[in-house]
Amino acid sequence: MTTQTDLERFVLDLYRDLADRAAFDARLAADVTVWETPWPTLMHGIAELDELRGPAVSPEERRASLPRVVPTRIVTSDFGDTGVIRYELEVRPADDDRLIERVRVTDVVRRDEGGWRIVHHHAQDMPVA
Repeated sequence: MTTQTDLERFVLDLYRDLADRAAFDARLAADVTVWETPWPTLMHGIAELDELRGPAVSPEERRASLPRVVPTRIVTSDFGDTGVIRYELEVRPADDDRLIERVRVTDVVRRDEGGWRIVHHHAQDMPVA
């Protein structure tokens, strides 16, 4: 049985591993669909998502610190092997606490033999106030 805490942990771990493309992508279904503010159409699959994200950069090759991306206001619903996770992302520079971006997100997840996978991700940029 899934608990609210399990789904919250899933999304917290997802963004903890944001800098590790392989770990992040392991939590995505191969046929994931994605809506993102800067992309005009629905993306299908990780290959199309990579068109938006660009090539993965290893931590050793990274020239600048990545911003901190923290899920907040997490609300979860569990429907057996399907879940819905709604949250906001707060994006701050690595070196200070200024809020530079805010994104509202809905993820639909399905559980398979490997754990939870995002089957649909919808993210919308929000004003920073």
